[in-house]
Amino acid sequence: MRVAAIDCGTNSIRLLIADIEGESFREVLRTMEIVRLGQGVDETGQFHPDAITRTLAAVDKFAAEIAKRGVEKIRFCATSATRDATNRHLFVDGVRERLGIEPEVISGDEEAALSFAGAIQDFHPSDGPFLVVDIGGGSTEFVFGTTSVKSAKSVNIGCVRMTERHFAHDPAQQSQVDAARADIVEAIAKAASIVPITKAKTLIAVAGTATTVAAAALNLSEYDRYAIHLSRITAQQVHETSQMFLTKTREERLTLGYMHPGRVDVIPAGALVLSEIMSATGASEFVASESDILDGIARSLAGKGA
Repeated sequence: MRVAAIDCGTNSIRLLIADIEGESFREVLRTMEIVRLGQGVDETGQFHPDAITRTLAAVDKFAAEIAKRGVEKIRFCATSATRDATNRHLFVDGVRERLGIEPEVISGDEEAALSFAGAIQDFHPSDGPFLVVDIGGGSTEFVFGTTSVKSAKSVNIGCVRMTERHFAHDPAQQSQVDAARADIVEAIAKAASIVPITKAKTLIAVAGTATTVAAAALNLSEYDRYAIHLSRITAQQVHETSQMFLTKTREERLTLGYMHPGRVDVIPAGALVLSEIMSATGASEFVASESDILDGIARSLAGKGA
């Protein structure tokens, strides 16, 4: 069965087209556009008209690919920013017109389950229990389990939200970093009251913040998802990379060969979130996974995973 999965987050929108038959999973196309749908949502509670325009333009591109490649089933999942926006109907209506399906505004729990299903697909249960951490634009999910989700919590410390809330300067001033860190530590503690974040055998981190930190730690000259996938990054490397991103200017971060231009503004805050997670969990390393919620959405269309 050929399926199309779309993950619409706060910072990016991504498409995966895959052929799934039984246990066979073959990727046909994977693409991403940075659209910053969550622009200003933390402050205003609404989508900015420009953000809706950018995102629907990306949906138009995805619709063309889906039509061209003979997709049989589509699932469109929108996450943190769309949950928070009071005018989300404008966006939902636009997606429906373009794809002919109802976009789902999924809960934090559903987001966690889909992320978990995607993230653990290349691991053996003996590597568990797992803690899957998904640092998005608006929120971060903490998901614990071995073959299925045992506990999960979504907290509002995504890279876009933290950047807009705290980082008025670039590079951020120390007082801004301290304020962001306090916010992050408080949110992680909230997650830890529900999820046993120190009890995992393997910590898996997914999404663009984690994979960009991995690219930096691996000293890649350009972004290489095959080199990043399943790489093991030590806690010390995460702390050093976070500090590097926080002290470089935007222009300096842009010169890094692995840096996506759409991520350059929010990577300092995102890396700070990951650094604090490493401290709070006590994990000596994390495994970077390029398989994430998008893979989980695709598998759900074939009746697998979440």
